[in-house]
Amino acid sequence: MMFSWDLPYGSRRSPVLARNVVATSQPLAVQAGLSMLQRGGNATDAAVAAAIALTVVEPCSNGIGGDLFAMVWDGQGLQGLNGSGRAPRAWNRERFDHLEGITVGPQSVTVPGAVDAWAQLSGRFGNLTFAQLFEPACQYAAEGFAVSPIVGHTWGQAVDTYHDSDDFRRDFLPAGRPPAVGERFILRGQSETLQQIAESAGESFYRGALARRIVAHLGLAGAAMTAEDLSRHRSEWVAPVAQSYRDVVVHELPPNSQGVAVSLALGILQQLDLAQHPVDSADSVHLQVEAMKAAFREVRRHVADPDHMQVSVAELLHEEALAGHAATIDLDRAGDPESGLGSDGGTVYVTAADESGMMVSLIQSNYWGFGSGLVVRDAGISLHNRGAGFSLEPGHPNLVAGGKRPFHTIIPGFVTRDGDPVMSFGVMGGHMQAQGHVQMVTRIFDYGQNPQAAADAPRWFLDDRLRLVFESGFPAAVREELRRRGHAFGDQPPRFAFGGAQLIYRLENGVYCAASDPRKDGHAAGF
Repeated sequence: MMFSWDLPYGSRRSPVLARNVVATSQPLAVQAGLSMLQRGGNATDAAVAAAIALTVVEPCSNGIGGDLFAMVWDGQGLQGLNGSGRAPRAWNRERFDHLEGITVGPQSVTVPGAVDAWAQLSGRFGNLTFAQLFEPACQYAAEGFAVSPIVGHTWGQAVDTYHDSDDFRRDFLPAGRPPAVGERFILRGQSETLQQIAESAGESFYRGALARRIVAHLGLAGAAMTAEDLSRHRSEWVAPVAQSYRDVVVHELPPNSQGVAVSLALGILQQLDLAQHPVDSADSVHLQVEAMKAAFREVRRHVADPDHMQVSVAELLHEEALAGHAATIDLDRAGDPESGLGSDGGTVYVTAADESGMMVSLIQSNYWGFGSGLVVRDAGISLHNRGAGFSLEPGHPNLVAGGKRPFHTIIPGFVTRDGDPVMSFGVMGGHMQAQGHVQMVTRIFDYGQNPQAAADAPRWFLDDRLRLVFESGFPAAVREELRRRGHAFGDQPPRFAFGGAQLIYRLENGVYCAASDPRKDGHAAGF
């Protein structure tokens, strides 16, 4: 056995052990995924059905008008899917001259990629029909679903962000207030939209009636997206980036995602023998934080749409470059952060695995909670604000431009050993995602913690100015020692800033160990 079954952090949950499993952040979406497995579907069917259901039951974190990234172990190898959309062709730097940055509203909407990604995943790997995957979501939307506690809290917090959005108030505050926890909420327009997507295999969304409604709604709001922008969208199958760490290989998706931040941090830590320092000690946290800061510096400078990057992923992860970063880390003194990050957003993550050996790691997002604040009337399509991932800095590889994919925070993770699948995992939550991936990997593969213990453990977090923040649970002595070493401390962020992990680990006998983060409403379940 590779890890201990101890739960040292006062867990409210136990690992789930089964031959078929699903884990995500909302219980009804877990049930949607499980129902596909019970009907003869595979892990891809389960993951896509759960993802579709999440657009209904967790609308504060993702939607039909968002983006998606995924990795699938198909029994032979690992396949990556970039389901992110591009900026409207009419966009250029001058269009944003009056803005200090891109945030929400009509000038933040890039082409949504999730719908096409659902269709691509289903078509390539699924056992069930595409339409079957929509049945739970359509039922939740048409008949109503009970709002879960953390979703309800996040929904209420979004009111301040979107108080100027008539679309948001119409669709998500129909009673003039956010729904209460336990209240039944109905999204009939969204149910009808999902039916159209199911029946057309996504074509209506990009080249049919739904596409026309999206373009018309955006046009009235002053956005630049055209029918051609939508119709040209295609998801892209990509080779994941592989980074060796201890006796495993950690896989992330390549740019335009921030996955290379994980690869960089782990490549640096590979030089430093983290395991010699006790888990949760000041030395262990210090080295992880310093590696993460170095990774974020490189990502901030270089990562963009791969067609526009000036430095390749291979150059960023070259052994000499990683050793050089490691050599600059002083165990007794914090380094200068030098640069900051963008704002965090709302995201959902799903992982599923089945008894045939298929494993899926999938993440989708609106970016900022409900996204841009634009919701297509009577259709329930909340459009994301992923344009906020672009830079407005002249000469930067991630500078906003038409037809370009923005920098993305959302990243699915996967681990293999000797060419065999080991773990599918993700940690939703903006820039916490890369930091969360590093913390999950080090806890499990350096310190032998089981996936549920790794998810339960208190986390550290580098905020948007790369200042260190601790979740409650870290010993005061550790915090004070890191302060003594010169770490800048940030303000205590909201609870969601520490992310939400979902993990599935494949044991040597083929049974899965699934874990779900207590910071979210969801759970892991299987049979």
